[in-house]
Amino acid sequence: MAILRLLTFLVLTSLAATFPGAGPASAAGSGSALSKYLTDVRPGDLVAGADGFGPIRDDLPVAPVLKGGQQIGWVYVTSDFVGTTGYSGKPIHTMVALDPEARITGVELVKHSEPIVLIGIPNAKVKALAASYIGVDLVKEAQTGGSSHDLKIISGATVTVMVIDDSIIRSGLKVARALGLGGLKPEAATGPAAEVNPDAAAPADWPAMVGDGTVRRLLLDVKTVNEAFAALGDPRAIARAETAPPESTFIDMQVALVSVPGIGKAILGEAGYANLQGWLKSGDHALAIAGMGPYSFKGSGYVRGGIFDRIVLVQNDVSVRFRDRDHQRLTGLAAPGQPAFSETDLFRIPAGSGFDPTQPFRLQLLVQRPVAATEKLFTTFDLAYQLPSHYLRAIARPAAETAKAEVPASDEATAQSQLWKRIWLDSKPEIVGLAAMLVVLTAVFFFQTWATRNERVFFWFRIGFLTVTLFFLGFYANAQLSVVNLMALFGALINGFSWQAFLLDPLTFILWFAVAAALLFWGRGAYCGWLCPFGALQELTNRIAKALRIPQWTLPWGLHERLWPVKYMIFLGLFGASLVSIEQAERLAEVEPFKTAIILKFARAWPFVVYAVGLLMAGLFVERFYCRYLCPLGAALAIPARLRMFDWLKRYHECGNPCQTCAHQCPVQAIHPTGEINPNECVNCLHCQVLYQSKTICPVVIRKEKRRASVAANPAEPRPKPAHAHGKASPSTSQGKENQHV
Repeated sequence: MAILRLLTFLVLTSLAATFPGAGPASAAGSGSALSKYLTDVRPGDLVAGADGFGPIRDDLPVAPVLKGGQQIGWVYVTSDFVGTTGYSGKPIHTMVALDPEARITGVELVKHSEPIVLIGIPNAKVKALAASYIGVDLVKEAQTGGSSHDLKIISGATVTVMVIDDSIIRSGLKVARALGLGGLKPEAATGPAAEVNPDAAAPADWPAMVGDGTVRRLLLDVKTVNEAFAALGDPRAIARAETAPPESTFIDMQVALVSVPGIGKAILGEAGYANLQGWLKSGDHALAIAGMGPYSFKGSGYVRGGIFDRIVLVQNDVSVRFRDRDHQRLTGLAAPGQPAFSETDLFRIPAGSGFDPTQPFRLQLLVQRPVAATEKLFTTFDLAYQLPSHYLRAIARPAAETAKAEVPASDEATAQSQLWKRIWLDSKPEIVGLAAMLVVLTAVFFFQTWATRNERVFFWFRIGFLTVTLFFLGFYANAQLSVVNLMALFGALINGFSWQAFLLDPLTFILWFAVAAALLFWGRGAYCGWLCPFGALQELTNRIAKALRIPQWTLPWGLHERLWPVKYMIFLGLFGASLVSIEQAERLAEVEPFKTAIILKFARAWPFVVYAVGLLMAGLFVERFYCRYLCPLGAALAIPARLRMFDWLKRYHECGNPCQTCAHQCPVQAIHPTGEINPNECVNCLHCQVLYQSKTICPVVIRKEKRRASVAANPAEPRPKPAHAHGKASPSTSQGKENQHV
């Protein structure tokens, strides 16, 4: 039970940097974020030429933007409409202005607790990020499912930027619909609503289903496609026009919503519909798409990696892209009178996508044309679909239901789920790379005797692994864990937590799970010695220093032992500060040089750079100087290290008395003069295990080899029995120290 509690603690600790803040604020009034921050922003800083704000509406937390007494738009704060929890675990409050045509005219980041933005990212980059949303057309966003704008990522602040982007677009659509800007309709209309009627039957044959709208059709001829590419104005597209006769079919694509019982049974047959129900999960829907003609709606993405890059389902601000797990081939259709389709397929619409089968949607077809060896141009065509009315039946909607700003919890949870899933999908290469590193490292630890048998091979393996850690995990993926995660845990425990918020940073999520498991098996060294980018940077620069014959300093054991507690004092000080103010503790956590050296790659104000470089300079003379004496994260991980379940590092009973070889050669002086390995300081570099098997350095192995050679040279002589078994100590020598494994 204690181990289970430890694992839970470590997982929550690791993920606490993304614990959730409050949900959407109340619809209007004094409790809204807009009422709190409206006076903090000057109208002219938000919208050029504006000179005032009008009163906040009673029914919606929005206020008019005024110029010369005339209204030129509306202003609101994103957190009043959608969840905006960022990397810090607290809401990011962004003020946004819209004009009557639903275009964004101003963005201002008014309040947040993101450490990377508070201290690390220059203010000019933040302002440039906000300015990049000016001019975004929310009508186009509604039509494309929120994908018509360019997302600008700031290095080191990916999660923060993704949350800001998601909150601006989703909240903007909600406000624009609630106010009717740009012709957008309110999200929640009053009056009767509808649901799918499971008893409705479909027409008897395919032509009749096409005729009544059960099946919708997109028929493109070569002339239409050539004209669409010519309208792009690129002469290369015109030069590569389709050469088939203009009236010939380019693609004939036909679609039906077969998750509706009557449609599914008519198109798939009774047995096919039963199989469909077994494939779909609760709340899922499905489309049957059939096509013929030279152009395929499935495209090449399916072959490469399971993404169907030529079709996307769009409904209001919901967009669904289909992957291989959401696809099944159809060998045939049951409806009589069907055309001779060349491809027929099923596509599943997941329940969490927010899709509503009773509302209109469109299937967007992407048509591509190569214009150069590695370049293509694209244009799109839409197939509109709406269930015919006889497949629907009216249901009463509560009379009190109106277009409120407050987001239903289920809708908000779905939207946040889509955000973290999108982040994970976008991070697939990084996730695969990290998983491979963890598999390799786990294998090395489990088979350490074999891995450390050849000193030279293991040396270069470690150098290679640390190089990958530094450049891939650190500089490229920014997967550097921090004591900020641990401090934020206590705020999370007070305010509650959500797994969806934890999932916003996939590499951090995976790394902390790995650290939690590794603490139970090997202690803190699995992370500190192998997976910490700044630790890797220290060790690699020290290796270069040794190659350049820079002198190495070994501190006297007494001084070294008294410097160990410094990092624990730093951690306890930061922990105490976090109880008073998380924001202040995050600023004090700049004692960690990780943000400067790894996340921002030294592109920062000079005091931070001087501090980080100073620590690296000290590490040229004292290997891993920062890890040994100053790292609060290492101190925090060392606290539960004593609870590890296994002792893997092998020791002879001669270690420490009389032999001091491992103690003298330990890169971080984690071995006591008496021979014990201190698990709180060990970084699991496995150098002592290399020495444990060395036939040229370890006295015990050398003595054994001499004995074997002597026996081999004089086979007639009786073989002397050793005083103690290999690798084990006698009871008299094992008092007060760990002899077999530490």
